[in-house]
Amino acid sequence: MIGLTQPWALALLPLAALPLFLRWLRASAVPRLDLRPVDGASRAVDHGLKALGILGLGALVLGLAQPYLRGGSVVHRGIGTNLVLLIDRSSSMDDTFAGRSPSGAEESKASAARRILMDFIAGRPDDRIGIAAFSTAPMLVLPMTESRSAIASAVSALAEPGLSQTDVGRGLTLAMGMAAQEAATGARAVVLVSDGAAVISPEVQVMLRNLAAQQPMNLYWLYLRSKGSKGIFEQPQPGEADTPQLRPERHLHIFLQSLRLPYHAFEADSPGAVEAAVAEIGRMESRPILTRRPVPRRELGWLCYLIAALAAAGLTAARALERPWAEARVKPLLVLP
Repeated sequence: MIGLTQPWALALLPLAALPLFLRWLRASAVPRLDLRPVDGASRAVDHGLKALGILGLGALVLGLAQPYLRGGSVVHRGIGTNLVLLIDRSSSMDDTFAGRSPSGAEESKASAARRILMDFIAGRPDDRIGIAAFSTAPMLVLPMTESRSAIASAVSALAEPGLSQTDVGRGLTLAMGMAAQEAATGARAVVLVSDGAAVISPEVQVMLRNLAAQQPMNLYWLYLRSKGSKGIFEQPQPGEADTPQLRPERHLHIFLQSLRLPYHAFEADSPGAVEAAVAEIGRMESRPILTRRPVPRRELGWLCYLIAALAAAGLTAARALERPWAEARVKPLLVLP
């Protein structure tokens, strides 16, 4: 649709009719031209010059009104998924993979995850992405969107220092709820990025099982393993205690396997391993998807001024040709006896 920035300028549009009432060419020295036989070519030229005048004035007025094509969005078929990123913002994420505060060239787990996720998002323009975070409590950071600038800003905003707790259960409830409510076509996936876990209460487990049963989705856990911590795939040694309180990461892994969803877990103990895991997730989450891409507002004033300039150029050329043409027609009359 076309809109106008300065609609008041349309009040000047009747001025475009002036060429119909004003004679701007030189008056002829020959009296009673109306007695001459009708000249079709001359009449066509006359009508054409009037049309150029009307067009030039009308285009100039429309240019003053500053027309534009309204922006919006169009349906786009691409390759990607409806993805919810669930980011752990507990204080342990601010340590390095070696389990200490960053210093020099070392990078914290949170910083490495943000950097790699930013590259991942930039390389997947067709994904619809939502972002949630959790520490002491879950937090919705960004609803599902196609806006790359909003997604990049939301990921960058997670650079704030984390808190001490890790309520992964309610964080998963929020993220899976976001994915389940997504009405767009295409696959759904939740990616949990965390360096630890905690005991999930029975009532939260029931909520997660209900969400898993309501809507199919793919579930990923990118476990950022610190040096010295036990892996989620490690089996306990004979006689070793194995409870959710002592091995929360392992038992979270077991619980996620029990949800009867397509589930994949990755252990990463370095930025390079994180990058490889994210790339693998990207390969698995490449399916046809329908999204909407924004169409920016497009200004049309320049086109109106171009049309007005071309019309003015045509009239100027006609004016310049008028005198030589008139002199060429009059000269034979001057030599008659």
